[in-house]
Amino acid sequence: MALFKELYQYRELLKTNVKKDIRGKYKASFLGVLWSFINPLLQVVVYAIVFPYIMRIQTSNYLIFLICGIIPWTWFTNSITNGTTCVTNNANLIKKVYFPREILPISIVTSGLINFLISCLIIILFVIFGGVGLSWHLVFLPLIAIVQYIFSLALVFLLSAFNVYVKDVEYMVIFLLNLFFYATPILYSTEMFSGWFMWIFRLNPLAHIINAYRDIFYVHQVPQILNLLILLVGGLIVLILCYCVFKKLEKRFAEEV
Repeated sequence: MALFKELYQYRELLKTNVKKDIRGKYKASFLGVLWSFINPLLQVVVYAIVFPYIMRIQTSNYLIFLICGIIPWTWFTNSITNGTTCVTNNANLIKKVYFPREILPISIVTSGLINFLISCLIIILFVIFGGVGLSWHLVFLPLIAIVQYIFSLALVFLLSAFNVYVKDVEYMVIFLLNLFFYATPILYSTEMFSGWFMWIFRLNPLAHIINAYRDIFYVHQVPQILNLLILLVGGLIVLILCYCVFKKLEKRFAEEV
C-alpha cells in the first residue's frame, strides 16, 4: 500500500516519464512516433516474403498470422531493452533528486503498453482488409495485455537493478532476446512441432501469450483461459519477488550509477 500511495504522490512525474518515453525516442526524426508502427510493419513484410520459402510454411493469411505475433513481441522487446538501462540512463536525476525509483521501470512498460494498444489498430486493419474479420473474442484483449504487462514489468525490475551493478547485463539481454525470439512461436505455429520440443513452448510464457493474441485476432476463438489465469497468478508472484530484489538493490543506486 505504501508503494501505491507513493506512486500516487508522484503521479505527475510518472505521467511525464510515460509521455517522454513515447515521444522522446523518435523526437528528432521526421516521422516521429510513426516509426513505432513502421518498424514492426517492415519486419512483417520481410518475414512474410522470406520465411515461407525457407520453412515451407503453408499457413493461410500468413501476413496476419505474423503481425499478430510481431506487434506483441515488439512491445516485449522494447520494454526489456529500454527497461534494462532505465536506471543507468537516469543517473544524473537519481543522484540529485529523490523520487520513487520504481517509476522508471513502470513508465517504460506503461509507455510500451500504450504504444501496443495503438498498434492493435494495425492488426485490426489487417484482419478486416485481409478477410479474416473481427469477432467478440477481442473482449479478452485486456486480460492478455495485463498478463504480458506483469511479466514485462517483473523482468524490467530485475534487469534494471542488476544492470546498475553489472553493466554487461544490457548486452547479454540483447543476445538472449534474439535467441528467445526463435524459441517463441512468432514466425511459425506450435502445431508444427511435437514431442519433447513442446516443453519449450509450455515453459515459455510468451508462447502462451502470443497464441492467445492469435486466438482472439486470427482464429476467433476463446483463448486458453486456464493458462492465462495460471500465468496471471504466476506473473504476480514473480513480479513481487523481482520488485523485492529491486528495492533491496535500490539502496546503492546513487553510489553505483
